[in-house]
Amino acid sequence: MSLVEEFLTKDEEQEIIEAIRIAEKNTSGEIRVHIEATTDKDHFERALEVFHLLKMFNTKDENGVLIYVAVEDHKFVIYGDKGINNVVDKDFWDSTKNIMQNHFKNADFKQGLVDGILKAGEELKAHFPWSIDDENELSNEISKG
Repeated sequence: MSLVEEFLTKDEEQEIIEAIRIAEKNTSGEIRVHIEATTDKDHFERALEVFHLLKMFNTKDENGVLIYVAVEDHKFVIYGDKGINNVVDKDFWDSTKNIMQNHFKNADFKQGLVDGILKAGEELKAHFPWSIDDENELSNEISKG
């Protein structure tokens, strides 16, 4: 079994998908999680590439958030599209990263992802509240590379 398959159990994956549903329930924003073993690219550049591969730039309000994890590299990136980046405090992504990192240091990857997703969802809700014509523009499933 690969490190990507061992990173989360099936039950933990379902808890993360449920956290995405909860986070997106009150916002037009979209959150995705992508997990892969490693990359030979800069992790931020790879996250941006995955963002485009997952067509996350297609959200109406440019308010997609990607949480990218390279398991073997012990690296992760939180990438927010222009719409969300233009309205959050400058330290928002760092504070979200710190919350996740504290869990990751204790090998509690599921809780780190859940807490990061829920924190991003609260911020998305504050700036991009749900409206009657909103639809789920992107899959909530975890993508893997």
